[in-house]
Amino acid sequence: MFTGLIREFATVVSYENSYLTLKAKYRPKIGDSIATNGVCLTVVKLTDSTFTVELSAETRALMAIENLKIRVHIEPAMAIGDRLEGHIVQGHVDCLGTIKSITKNQNATDMVISLPKEFSKFIIPKGSIAIDGVSLTINDITNNEFRLTIITHTLEKTIFSEYREGRKVNIETDMFARYIYHMFRGKKDISWDSVDKMMALY
Repeated sequence: MFTGLIREFATVVSYENSYLTLKAKYRPKIGDSIATNGVCLTVVKLTDSTFTVELSAETRALMAIENLKIRVHIEPAMAIGDRLEGHIVQGHVDCLGTIKSITKNQNATDMVISLPKEFSKFIIPKGSIAIDGVSLTINDITNNEFRLTIITHTLEKTIFSEYREGRKVNIETDMFARYIYHMFRGKKDISWDSVDKMMALY
């Protein structure tokens, strides 16, 4: 599990033959789980200055491989007893989204992202979502697009400031939204408004 709060940027040393080698201040151990642009990967090799994670065929098919260059977000797995300040993130990417627009809005930046229609049912206004591993709040939804407002602090602590329209991003929808959807699938007497009220009780 992760929190969606990025620990630091890692520099991409190489990506070849399903192995991604990174350089960062953080020093993991062999077998550690580490979220890389929001994808949970396992550390399989260490050197004095780098660590290497392995990407399976399924992982490569789901994530934005083309973004594994220059810098990536990393977050070590959450330990029991750690403070949860973002939201519960599994590191399991659901789909890719596409940045449709980036607009400066006073002291923040609005970002509109589209996603495949079949995943839009998990997008809830004021709910949580992880974009390239970053925990964010959904402002509103229009058809198969949603809008995020990113404050200056988040822009400074992530590589979002480098993002441009048309970029593909890794999306992990809220785990609880997925679970609740599957629990109540087929029931006609429940709506996302009632689900939202139930989630607010916890």
